[in-house]
Amino acid sequence: MFDFLKNIFGGGGSQENLAQAIAEGAFLVDVRTPGEFKSGSAKGAVNIPLDSLQANLQRFKDKNKIVVFCRSGNRSAQAKAFLEKNGFQNVINGGTWQNVAQYTK
Repeated sequence: MFDFLKNIFGGGGSQENLAQAIAEGAFLVDVRTPGEFKSGSAKGAVNIPLDSLQANLQRFKDKNKIVVFCRSGNRSAQAKAFLEKNGFQNVINGGTWQNVAQYTK
């Protein structure tokens, strides 16, 4: 059960996979609101709010690795599921923005 919850809320992969994806130049997407994004995010991240993913699918094309993240891991889990439903299989749920930020310093 813990692994299931971890996949939904905690990252969809190990911290090593997350760190490696970021080191290899993953497309970092903060799916929080613009106001939340302005208050701080991971270095190099772009802000594409969860409710704007549909309109921004073209921005994900040709990305080798995609890391989505938010405040708690809930919206990023939804974003990961949405992107996978739309054909993107290279998506990692990074969980919280602070979790992702520790690998972007």
